[in-house]
Amino acid sequence: MADAPSSPSEPLIQTDVVIIGAGPVGLFQVFELGLLALKAHVIDSMRQVGGQCAELYPDKPIYDIPALPVCGAQELIDRLMAQIKPFNPTFHLQQTVTELQPLDNGRFHLCTSTGQRFDTGAVIIAGGLGAFLPKKLRVPGAEALEGHSLHYKVADPERFRGRDIVIAGGGDSALDWALAFVDVASSVILLHRSDQFRAAPASVQKMQALCDEYRMQFLQAEIAGLEAEGDQLKAVLVRSRDGVTRHVDTEQLLVFWGLHPKLGPIADWGLGLQRNQIQVDTEAFRTSIPGVFAVGDINTYPGKKKLILSGFHEAALAAFGAKAWLQPDEKVHLQYTTTSPIMHKRLGVESEVS
Repeated sequence: MADAPSSPSEPLIQTDVVIIGAGPVGLFQVFELGLLALKAHVIDSMRQVGGQCAELYPDKPIYDIPALPVCGAQELIDRLMAQIKPFNPTFHLQQTVTELQPLDNGRFHLCTSTGQRFDTGAVIIAGGLGAFLPKKLRVPGAEALEGHSLHYKVADPERFRGRDIVIAGGGDSALDWALAFVDVASSVILLHRSDQFRAAPASVQKMQALCDEYRMQFLQAEIAGLEAEGDQLKAVLVRSRDGVTRHVDTEQLLVFWGLHPKLGPIADWGLGLQRNQIQVDTEAFRTSIPGVFAVGDINTYPGKKKLILSGFHEAALAAFGAKAWLQPDEKVHLQYTTTSPIMHKRLGVESEVS
């Protein structure tokens, strides 16, 4: 423990809770804290809120959010942002927390990569997989094509309309986008080193049916090289299992080989870790450092299921845990948003309860 360090770089921000991570669970964490009258600041390394949902598959449908039979990933983020609006959280984007230091008074000093400093009563880590980077194509000339004709995510599907595209990968993202682009692109070739996929069986079956109908192609091969003129891709060289290298003309290449999850500075904070995940209890999702909690995909405990709805449950209990840590002498009564005038006031809605 120590006194708060001083730094002239940025003014010190004081708050009840700092949430690290602005994905779906981090956003819902704002809501649960707000119901308990706790103010939150949210820090995320990405340039926009939404985590993987917004960054990797904004148009991908999600089917297991309660009461929403189907919901686009970006739509879910937009709904969560609307839900937390009454609590007016402050977002600090495109920066990472580089330092977390417990103080003698039970609070925490945080510092980010931009020099922003925080004095916070509690910390909730909702960092998903941590800092994640796509697994990139390592062949000569690939880096120069990034963002032009080589892509690791789809930000604007219309960009690929009427184009010849090759999609590399064998997981859900590769299959989902291959299926989505069949009626958008001029041609679609799915490229994977194996005929075994990590995607949903229904997606694999649909892909195979489309290949049988000659509406797309599947090649079992690996990328051996690229041919380009400037930043424009002209062809992908693919090597099949028989060692033969073939020339595949294409205009756009999408590579979905998954992510490199990295905890980054979090790994140096003295938290109990298991296989790059933060160990927590299941009463309040406390970590090994009192006052620090972890929710969502970044945590681990017996029976852990990496689902958004599980993260929502964890966020609710972590909020009560943070409240108890910040105000240990105050008894917190469970109140329902349906009937509680206090909850209605915090949410900014008219109470029907006299």
